[in-house]
Amino acid sequence: MKGYKEIPEGGNIIIPGSSMDYKTGLWKDKYPVRNIKKCTNCLICFSFCPENCIKVVKGKIQDADLKYCKGCGICAKECPFKAIHMEAGCFIK
Repeated sequence: MKGYKEIPEGGNIIIPGSSMDYKTGLWKDKYPVRNIKKCTNCLICFSFCPENCIKVVKGKIQDADLKYCKGCGICAKECPFKAIHMEAGCFIK
């Protein structure tokens, strides 16, 4: 069995800020849709998003950047106001 020093590197982001080069939004089969009337801008979805694709400007949610969203649904599950639901498809604006 090979040790960790013998396994070739893969998927490393070695240049700061290069993660923005990896637009992986086409992987998803669902995408988040926010109900603006229900959203209180509590930022819980922003806090839980593992891809940091939910954008916030001056303390207010500006929706998800679907070029980077993986469609995991964590934002919808964690929203205490049920202001986000997942829709089928791979919609990229």
